[in-house]
Amino acid sequence: MFRKYGIAGIILILIAQVNFIFKIEPLASWYFPVIWFGYIFTLDAINYKLHRKSLITNNFKKFIFLIILSAAIWWTFEFFNVAVKNWSYFHATGYSEPLWLRRYIFRTLAFGSVLPAIFITFEFFKGIHFLDKFKLNKKHRINKWFLNIMVILGILCILLPLLLPKFTFPLIWLSFFFFLDPINYLHKRPSIISHLKDKRLKIPIALILAGLICGFFWEFWNYWAAVKWSYNIPYVGFFKIFEMPILGYLGYIPFALELYAMYYFIGTLRKEEKKFIFKL
Repeated sequence: MFRKYGIAGIILILIAQVNFIFKIEPLASWYFPVIWFGYIFTLDAINYKLHRKSLITNNFKKFIFLIILSAAIWWTFEFFNVAVKNWSYFHATGYSEPLWLRRYIFRTLAFGSVLPAIFITFEFFKGIHFLDKFKLNKKHRINKWFLNIMVILGILCILLPLLLPKFTFPLIWLSFFFFLDPINYLHKRPSIISHLKDKRLKIPIALILAGLICGFFWEFWNYWAAVKWSYNIPYVGFFKIFEMPILGYLGYIPFALELYAMYYFIGTLRKEEKKFIFKL
């Protein structure tokens, strides 16, 4: 049986999609949380249909936690953007609403959809058994030097875009992965680098696919929207697909990996993490 919230999700997507043509306010200005929570509800219902379990159905409190964490994480990236100025927001139709409402309520709701969208898409791809066959040929040793170098690289990737934004802006999308994934590994939390030892590539590949799929739809729906973002990317701003330069899509790969690292790092900060961590 297809979950009722999945049907509601399909309806939300269709309403927002049709309104790209008519641009009826205020829906046109608030399309992002409408269409993306529609995506989340729909795909989560598909996951339940396929596997008889899903985040919303089985872990609703954790779903709410992901929304809150997602908003906090993207506001962090907004802080970086103050320095790098790689993206900006504008309203294509000139419609106006109170600045505080748009900036803090609308954007927080919109940012709250990012992590659930990535993780529910990841869960979908993780359920594809075809990915089980992708493995490294041999185990790789992970030593303290390797972990320390990753952490140092992570710190540099955090600092350099703030100090030299014009030349080092892409490092933002590597920073938290390099910095936090080794910490997760040391705390025996799920980490990407742990798969260098167990040779299994299913989780990294599923995350990469989730990042690319969500990235495509972020840019696709943004292109037709009334409230949208545009990019100002030095040196590599050529050959745009929708609003995003083609090389910019590569950033969605490390972005998905660092969201994974950031999520599990939060788990290390709580003594009773098993009560709220969504087991991926």
